[in-house]
Amino acid sequence: MERVRTAEFSPKDDYLRVATASPEVAIGDIATNAERIAELYSQAVAQDVSLVVFPELSITGYSIQDLVGHPSLLGDARRALTELAALTAEQSTVSVVGLPVALQNGIYNCTAVIADGEIKGIVPKQNLPTYNEFYEKRWYQAWDAQTPNTSIKIGDTTVPFGSQQLFTVGGQTVGVEICEDLWVPQQPSIELVANGATVIANPSASPETVAKSAYRRQLVAQTAGRNAVAYVYASADSTESTAEVVMSGHQIISELGTIVAERAPFTPPQRLMIADIDTQHIAHDRQHTSNFPNKFAIMPTRTNGERQQSTLLRTIDPEPFIPTGSPEAIAERLDTILNIQATGLAMRLKSSHIDKIVLGLSGGLDSTLALMVALRTATQLDISPAALIHTLTMPSEASTERTQSNAVNLASALGVYNEEIPIATLAADQLTALQHTGDQDVTYENTQARIRQAMVFNKANQLNGLALGTGDLSEIALGWCTYNGDHMSHYNVNASIPKTLVRSLVRRAAEGAPETARTILGDILDTPVSPELTGDGSGISQETEDLIGPYELHDFFLYHLLRYKEPKAKIGYLAVKAFEGRRTKDEIDQWLDVFMSRFSRNQWKRQAMPDGAKVGLSLSPKGDWRMAPETAFLTSKVY
Repeated sequence: MERVRTAEFSPKDDYLRVATASPEVAIGDIATNAERIAELYSQAVAQDVSLVVFPELSITGYSIQDLVGHPSLLGDARRALTELAALTAEQSTVSVVGLPVALQNGIYNCTAVIADGEIKGIVPKQNLPTYNEFYEKRWYQAWDAQTPNTSIKIGDTTVPFGSQQLFTVGGQTVGVEICEDLWVPQQPSIELVANGATVIANPSASPETVAKSAYRRQLVAQTAGRNAVAYVYASADSTESTAEVVMSGHQIISELGTIVAERAPFTPPQRLMIADIDTQHIAHDRQHTSNFPNKFAIMPTRTNGERQQSTLLRTIDPEPFIPTGSPEAIAERLDTILNIQATGLAMRLKSSHIDKIVLGLSGGLDSTLALMVALRTATQLDISPAALIHTLTMPSEASTERTQSNAVNLASALGVYNEEIPIATLAADQLTALQHTGDQDVTYENTQARIRQAMVFNKANQLNGLALGTGDLSEIALGWCTYNGDHMSHYNVNASIPKTLVRSLVRRAAEGAPETARTILGDILDTPVSPELTGDGSGISQETEDLIGPYELHDFFLYHLLRYKEPKAKIGYLAVKAFEGRRTKDEIDQWLDVFMSRFSRNQWKRQAMPDGAKVGLSLSPKGDWRMAPETAFLTSKVY
């Protein structure tokens, strides 16, 4: 079988461009409303939008109240719908618009899906609010979800009518629920998602009251997260009637629980809000969750809506592991991570009946974080740091004064006992026994790494202690560790912490440290990352990022590979966008090749990882990541 290399990534491969539209409302003036809808639709077409969602009853205005039963209004609304549908002919943009529709014995609050010059289907609202300021049952009938679909004549066309409808747009399956349908316990979207909907459109007219917008935002995000779906919520503009209520024009687009675009209430009109939805992320999360429902009761109606975008509007976070938000939110997230690490360690100590924590303290970031976690563990166990923690500094020929003094002084400032065990002679003896040439090669480096960890294990035996691991998730991913050296421990608190996050955690932990310790921690944070296994000790001559590449890039690659299993071409494309102005495409391509190669060929090391609490993503072969060491897929031409 001939293998074909994967083509360059294009945004339309995975992204679906969606939009919410917020036209100025002329209540009951159908011609004006249709004109404004048509104008925004044209703008959506010009910007390669695949799906645009207008508010509830957008053709008539939500506030028509008792006028909804007027035959002229109902007839004009149908004719306007037919005209709007005609505008979609030979276009790739599918439109969702709202209008009242009379059918047999009742009037229904409906949404129409129009595409290809046709009305593809009309979906009636299932849940009518008739409480507080709402009176919808005065004018409309609710559609029972159990009622089979029927059809309705619009002009000369017979159109499907009912709630059990889905529509394809750009290869995605779109379902519709209307305003109140989102707020009830049994949301229609639950059944739509079970039948394959990956996008839910919600045309709404939600009045604004104190604190309602925050709850609405949470409701949309939680619905999108729980159902693993993209949720496109378009609420009525503030130009609706203010006789009893005020609309705010709140617009929200959420993907998997994350809000990717929002027009906040009462902000200057953003008539068209556009966002690119990552459909591959949605598919990944559903297929990854084996309990996700899968029904085939509703067959979707096809449209010619196609993905057209050649660009990506979405902002790509170059530091996906770093918490964002307010200072308070960031501090809370970092404290949660530190508590997970400390609690896991505390439970391991309790269950193993172990008296001490023993760790090698190098003056580098990873061992410093492990020490700060051990201090938090001591607090949880109500044991003094001096009684619980025993650190070792193990200088060799390449060790610098800066890192060694930082390690010793930090232990002292934190009230922790430190023992110095020089290893230069021990390493020289082993190398002599091996008849080693003396060159500073991989044998020279790994001999030191293994001696250091052997000392940690042996000291732990001597003290009935636990040999604490310090290696981080980034090093584990790249195989940047010495097998049976720093690769091994009794328990590793950093196993789920990527290198870029280590700095943030050390900074946060430093905030509660004594002033003397904070000064030392500041210098450790400024020290280049280095294993200090070669050189003469006069200065740091071996900087890790010069050898294997920038950790900010490797952590970006790692996140997108582990979280969504994204292909190499897409990871590279996103990295170019995320690091625009900071890293060149050639540089990104170079280090992406390095990452994929090292990640693939070092699975054998991960097969023997020690335990460590999962914080977010994990490479534990007992938990999140199982891969045969012989796997060549990630470095193959087809990937």
